[in-house]
Amino acid sequence: MDAICEHLEAVTRGEILRLLTNVPPGMSKSLLHGVFWPAWEWGPQGLAHHRFLGTSHSGPLAVRDNLKCKRLIESEWYSERWNVRLTGDQRAKTKFENTATGFREAMPFTSLTGSRGHRVIVDDPLSVDDAGSDTVRASVNSTFRESVTTRLNDPETSAIVVIMQRLHENDVSGMILAKDFGYEHLMLPMEFEPERRCTTSIGFTDPRTENGELLFPERFPCEVVERDKSTMGSYSVAGQFQQRPAPRDGGMFKREWFKIVRAAPAGTVWIRGWDLAASTGEKSAYTAGVKIGRAPDGRFYIADSTRGQLSANGAEMLITGTATQDGTDVRISIPQDPGQAGKMQAQYYVRQLAGFNVRTSPEGPKKEARAEPLSAQAEAGNVMLIEGQWNEEFLDEMCNFPNGTFKDQVDAATRAFNELLAPVSSGPSFGRYGYG
Repeated sequence: MDAICEHLEAVTRGEILRLLTNVPPGMSKSLLHGVFWPAWEWGPQGLAHHRFLGTSHSGPLAVRDNLKCKRLIESEWYSERWNVRLTGDQRAKTKFENTATGFREAMPFTSLTGSRGHRVIVDDPLSVDDAGSDTVRASVNSTFRESVTTRLNDPETSAIVVIMQRLHENDVSGMILAKDFGYEHLMLPMEFEPERRCTTSIGFTDPRTENGELLFPERFPCEVVERDKSTMGSYSVAGQFQQRPAPRDGGMFKREWFKIVRAAPAGTVWIRGWDLAASTGEKSAYTAGVKIGRAPDGRFYIADSTRGQLSANGAEMLITGTATQDGTDVRISIPQDPGQAGKMQAQYYVRQLAGFNVRTSPEGPKKEARAEPLSAQAEAGNVMLIEGQWNEEFLDEMCNFPNGTFKDQVDAATRAFNELLAPVSSGPSFGRYGYG
């Protein structure tokens, strides 16, 4: 709480105009930013003319903090100390104004239009429930990029303050950091991680020294943190508690599970699974192909991963060229999208790969469910990676799954793995995950 206050004071002094704070839930972030800070600027700092816009993913939450701030300013304790008077005609629960023309207005984040302020407070623009929706995240990020800066009273001196817990790699915080929007970043995980120690431009450094040292043990002691972690699951703990949207050592897949070796044993049976895309944009999905083999002793070897953000023609060239390099001993599994167009595409690939053992089949259940069998074998130590330049990119994607930006290599790997487990026959056979 002291660290948050120090940085808000720096905003008031004009030392910081863009502030991003990532802290776990329950740390009084909404009270500090949306209730105490506006009242502090209006009263003790003599800045009653300042105008505040407070916004959140939920309209009622934004209104809640507006009402708390209004009640504080109207309280006898506050009124005895600072001469801040509210006007009689602007005292609604969504907006109240003082006699110095300052106001505090609340609105849902998706309706951030109309007023302008000296301070725009963005408090949890994305809900936990919506974090998994690509569509909602994209909409929230678009609103942030296109609307927030236009709500400033003075582009040179007004400030934007974003306060939230991390929910996804591509949430608003992720976008701010990835695109380097120039925000001061105050990041305080529940349990200290020395390699991620936070230091900011105002001279603050996270004072903790021991790995795992708690952020607020008076309110969240060890037994409470461990109790909550056991019910939240590793993905939620990584984002909401540790402020990194994937666990430090991986989610469904952990780096320590994959041993890197030089080669697979003789007699390994190989298959390459593909995940298809047809776009060349910077943020587009990849066409990815992962080659996995099953050794005579039952262990699995991932020998190669290739991918590219390619046009339809480029994807075809990658698939046919890779098949030629792999040779006819490597089976090929290609997904078949639903509908007639998907069937035609699958048939086209089969014709282009004449001479190879290629099968097509629809995708099975959700990505996470398809990945479970491979995750279980990896955790048991039965999945090896053959050393190659592709290892790091592959492991990064695997360990960020399912919260990472890209899932194409994971989809290709799980397709190949589940195909290896399916019975081989002369005709199509559909097992648990729908692979022929």
